Amino acid sequence: MTRKIRVLIVDDSTVIRRLLSDTLTMDRDIEIAGSAANGKIALAKIPQVNPDVITLDMEMPEMDGISTLVEIRKLYPKLPVIMFSTLTERGAHATFDALAKGANDYVTKPANVGSVAEAINNVQTDLTPKVKALCEWYAKLNTTEVYQRQSVRNNPRATRDLRLGPVRIDVVAIGVSTGGPNALATVLPQLSADFPVPIVIVQHMPPIFTKHLADRLDQACQIKVKEAEAGETLRPGTALVAPGGMHMIVHRKGTSVTVGLNQDPLENFCRPAVDVLFRSVTEVFGARTLATVLTGMGRDGLLGCEQIRDCGGTVIAQDEATSVVWGMPGVVSQANLADRVLPLNLIAGELIQRTMRNKRQHEEAGERHLA
Repeated sequence: MTRKIRVLIVDDSTVIRRLLSDTLTMDRDIEIAGSAANGKIALAKIPQVNPDVITLDMEMPEMDGISTLVEIRKLYPKLPVIMFSTLTERGAHATFDALAKGANDYVTKPANVGSVAEAINNVQTDLTPKVKALCEWYAKLNTTEVYQRQSVRNNPRATRDLRLGPVRIDVVAIGVSTGGPNALATVLPQLSADFPVPIVIVQHMPPIFTKHLADRLDQACQIKVKEAEAGETLRPGTALVAPGGMHMIVHRKGTSVTVGLNQDPLENFCRPAVDVLFRSVTEVFGARTLATVLTGMGRDGLLGCEQIRDCGGTVIAQDEATSVVWGMPGVVSQANLADRVLPLNLIAGELIQRTMRNKRQHEEAGERHLA
């Protein structure tokens, strides 16, 4: 490939600019279009260097990251911007503000730039894949080979709904990554406080950030949204978000289902991992599981969705047009595991329609009892 992804680095730290420049260009598909020490310089450079992706520091003199982002979005609405944030309470708060104002994604700064090897590894692991995933032309040219599965036409499971009729849903499990906070902020506020089943969520995020995410969603939603705690019971109308750095699983305990948290090895380079949650939910709820895979890079959730479909559960995937990155939902869709592939604005309605069968069945059972 002769064309490379052009990255503009915006950071007031000379050390960070050099670290990002040296590490990103270790990848043969990336080149540095330029660098800037603050937002004003960056805005002047954008039309000169024509970047494909911008990395943008939060805290800078003269013009900080949020102010710069707002101006970038006015002038270049589709130019991918990755925020550079500190792994702190203040950093988490600023990150969610940036995502709400149009940032495509974020990475946390290397914890110790004095440890060069560790800092390089952090950039290679966290930032480089996001630069590639968010560059639209590159992502289209480098679509990875999807998980192979027999076609819908030859797959008897694909006609399950027509043959067996409506399936009762007892839990909604959501997996999401890049672009997830805004996707969840679109879906969850459409659910009413009496949503009839519990919701469990894995959003790929570090510790501290997941609690901020849950708190922000809770303020915007009629349902209750909170970061999950070990041992708490799943309840209808409540969404539990897996804590950063912890896998979330569920256990059957008599007539209740409770949350378990662990620090088992990473899966799909993630903890929490969607596959871990989906496997666990399938073991407890079986065919009464409704899995939803939203925007995100990678393939976490693919094997979990296969297990859910094999046991008779239901899978919904977000479509490509409305996904920030059509990685996770894309591989699920292309593996013919999704019962429906929908734009983001229709997913809440689908969840409501499918789970409302539970309420109707309960009401019908009550009427028969009274009769």
